[in-house]
Amino acid sequence: MKLMSSRCLVLGLIVVGAFAPAPESVAQSLAAAKDSSTIKIATTAGKPLLEYRFAGVPFKPYAAQLYSPGGVAVLRDSPADHKHHHGLMVAIGVEGVSFWIETDKGGKQIQRRLDGPTAGATAAEFTQQLDWVMPDGKVALCEERAVRVHADAGLPATLLTWRSRLTTPPGKDAVTLTGSHYYGLGARFVTTMDKVGEHLNAAGTPGEVVRGEERLVAAKWGAYSAPAGEKPVTVAIFDHPSNLRHPSRLFTMTTHFAYLSATLNLWKEPFQLKAGSPLELRYGVAVWDGKASAAQIEKLYERWKR
Repeated sequence: MKLMSSRCLVLGLIVVGAFAPAPESVAQSLAAAKDSSTIKIATTAGKPLLEYRFAGVPFKPYAAQLYSPGGVAVLRDSPADHKHHHGLMVAIGVEGVSFWIETDKGGKQIQRRLDGPTAGATAAEFTQQLDWVMPDGKVALCEERAVRVHADAGLPATLLTWRSRLTTPPGKDAVTLTGSHYYGLGARFVTTMDKVGEHLNAAGTPGEVVRGEERLVAAKWGAYSAPAGEKPVTVAIFDHPSNLRHPSRLFTMTTHFAYLSATLNLWKEPFQLKAGSPLELRYGVAVWDGKASAAQIEKLYERWKR
């Protein structure tokens, strides 16, 4: 595919250091490594936390793997039934073109710049500049993405913050964001977590049925508990109060396979993104060893959202 010369302007990287750590002393430092395609973040004791694929990805960068504090992997990348499902990924529709599907009719998130990773006593983090490119090669959307793995003392779970700052490309006055009911920041889980787990959320309700057993519920956080291999885990997605249409419409499904995503309800309410008015999105993702209660999830959410 031939890309057009027009690219997104660099408007200034997201300052990931603005995520304030908890006031306690730091438990342990983090370490980060990068090869030609992947960023890996772990504790200095060698326990893996995150693997992020930034290159060698034809359609979109994504978190290929997240680990619980005990080292249990919870994400599945590109399964045979849905090759376009990549661990933890963000994708929506732009001007009617899907950046979720991976065909010649879909769009691509093309990296223009990668800064980091850096790692230390409080966090490990990196930033990306991405062009969202249409099938005809034109840039439809600009994204500044920042991912931070936290190292605050006393954290009960692996915790990361994902920020996406979306802007119109140069010369474009507005773009319309659209998508299916499950488009957003979503996680596909390992096979043993399919069909047998339990979804819970801050609203305490199952939400509305969309099709089959797929549901949407308005809640500030949603979580899924199931066995990853032989060990139970809980994975939660947090929606920051500053996000568009907070609380997020959380998509959940368990039958066939398990999935959890935070959506902007674009399937019912398309959003017009105007030049000069960036859309700032901030999400948290947490992974516990064992089955976390709603009270435990709520406590970490309140700590994270500060």
